[in-house]
Amino acid sequence: MSKYEESWDLIIEPKRKLLDIPIRDVIRYRDLIALFIKRDFVTQYKQTILGPLWFIINPLISTVMYAFVFGNLAKLSTDGVPHILFYYAGTMLWSFFAGCFTDATNIFVNNASLFGKVYFPRLTVPISNITGNVTRILVQFLCLMGFFVYYLVTSDILRPSLLALLFPLILIWIAAVATGMGMVISALTTKYKDLRILVNFALNLAMYATAVVYPVSQIPQRFHWVLYANPMNAPIELFRVLFYGAGGIPMQAIISSILLTFFFLFLGLIMFNQNERNFIDVV
Repeated sequence: MSKYEESWDLIIEPKRKLLDIPIRDVIRYRDLIALFIKRDFVTQYKQTILGPLWFIINPLISTVMYAFVFGNLAKLSTDGVPHILFYYAGTMLWSFFAGCFTDATNIFVNNASLFGKVYFPRLTVPISNITGNVTRILVQFLCLMGFFVYYLVTSDILRPSLLALLFPLILIWIAAVATGMGMVISALTTKYKDLRILVNFALNLAMYATAVVYPVSQIPQRFHWVLYANPMNAPIELFRVLFYGAGGIPMQAIISSILLTFFFLFLGLIMFNQNERNFIDVV
């Protein structure tokens, strides 16, 4: 090689495949992922009095409200689980789903200026969003475990299973379905921005089609199709079964949820890869 020839450490090539996941590039840019996590954390809690304490305060307030409205006024069954454990678990897991989903739907819109200036693997953004939401739910989970240990010691209501150790897999399950669905929506909202308004409205309604404030046992037989069509019912109810030993979820609903998770994640990655090529022209 002559002295005039140039050698490059990194060569950026256009993507040619529908499903092209740059795993090596994502690993190489792991420091950037950490910076994105720090950026989002500082942006959200800068100039707040309580800061990260909102991780715990938000689900606690929702739990108290749900316990009063659905537990005391509406008298909905919780399958024998104390109200604070039942509603806190549902609120915690739904908030995790909603956080991952919302972050994924806004990937291109919120990062358009950054994407248009410099190259980096775009998947680092959804990965950093998921990691930030995992940090949040782990703090909330520790709070839940405080209540859990109290009832475990003072009563014989709870029947936890050793399979509760699979909790990290439930988080991966929820993160996968939320991010997959979110990336599908993000590819559409770059062209049709009013979809974001519809998505936020639909997300609020979707919570009531999910076993957050009621157990699966309370779903009428004629509405059991919702149990199979909504992939979030299975992980939330399964969490209660494993940790509390109450309730139940049909195996068909678990299989349906897993299949829908893989479908949305696969479709989301394809649409994400396609959209990142030309989204800067339409955002």
